[in-house]
Amino acid sequence: MRHLIDFGDLSRAEWDSLYHRCSEIMDHPADFLDACKGRVMASLFYEPSTRTNFSFQTAMLRVGGTVFGFADPRSSSVAKGETLKDTVKMVSGYADVVVMRNPLEGAAKAASLYSNVPVINAGDGGHMHPTQTTADLTTITRLRGGVDGLSVGLCGDLKNGRTVHSLIKAMAKFQGVKFFLISPRELAVPEYMRAFMRENGMWFTEVTGLESVIPSLDVLYMTRIQRERFVDPLEYERNKGVYILTRRKLERARRDLLVMHPLPRVDEISIDVDDDPRAVYFEQARYGMFARMALLTDLANQPRMDPGAVEIGTVPVCRNPRCVTQAEHYLPPLVKQNGGLTCCAYCDAALE
Repeated sequence: MRHLIDFGDLSRAEWDSLYHRCSEIMDHPADFLDACKGRVMASLFYEPSTRTNFSFQTAMLRVGGTVFGFADPRSSSVAKGETLKDTVKMVSGYADVVVMRNPLEGAAKAASLYSNVPVINAGDGGHMHPTQTTADLTTITRLRGGVDGLSVGLCGDLKNGRTVHSLIKAMAKFQGVKFFLISPRELAVPEYMRAFMRENGMWFTEVTGLESVIPSLDVLYMTRIQRERFVDPLEYERNKGVYILTRRKLERARRDLLVMHPLPRVDEISIDVDDDPRAVYFEQARYGMFARMALLTDLANQPRMDPGAVEIGTVPVCRNPRCVTQAEHYLPPLVKQNGGLTCCAYCDAALE
């Protein structure tokens, strides 16, 4: 069965096909009004969301489908202690596609083991967010004509930024992309992402200052410092507000720069940037709806399949405290290789 857990699940040809469908939807939306007629999407949001939740719901409605689900797990049997496995097995009996956001890293991968229908990862903790990446790539391709050969600055919390991790993985499929990774040292990209970039021959440099590199960028991807991902509140206080993009800083940037942000923003982009023609983050949110429409027309129309028997786990092999295996102990101990590292197949954390 086909799921979308990680953008790495898609080949370049599959992405090109998905973008082609997305472009057709943007240009001729009336042709897709019944593309998912009679199909039902389950929306399981264990964590707060505005854009992703509303975007998916609107996308399904615009292609003729219907939606049920929850935006607060306290309103479901999760509050009574129901396992992720049982929730997914039950919900996939009702729906044709499951869209899930969960604060535990690897939760979408775990859900896919038990679902009778495709699972789409709408964000799993600080790990991955592949459908935000479809929004990002749609925005860049629509506005710049392509992704190959661009210089991309990723700025902010690169350690916990699931949108950043997904975008890096996606851009491994393109040629000549250069990454400027801009973050405080304690919020730098995880080692498994560095290993991935090295393994795929991707050009990158890590810096702590934004102003010195902004003249070199074709795309500046700002992210917020994520309070909810910090275990130590003092660490958050030390890092909040460290990068703030203003109109003055943009004076040194290229005239055709794209300023992007997965949103929500806190203070990392000043309000005075909103009217700059290079600021495209609100357009980016709209493009995300079209990208999700294209994705749903494919996955929601797949036939149902029995996922088969799954090994019952006992002791988790992963020590990442945010990994889904720390909460759902029945999960099988799955591992994989990533850039020469043996990693947890759920959250990608390196195993000792």
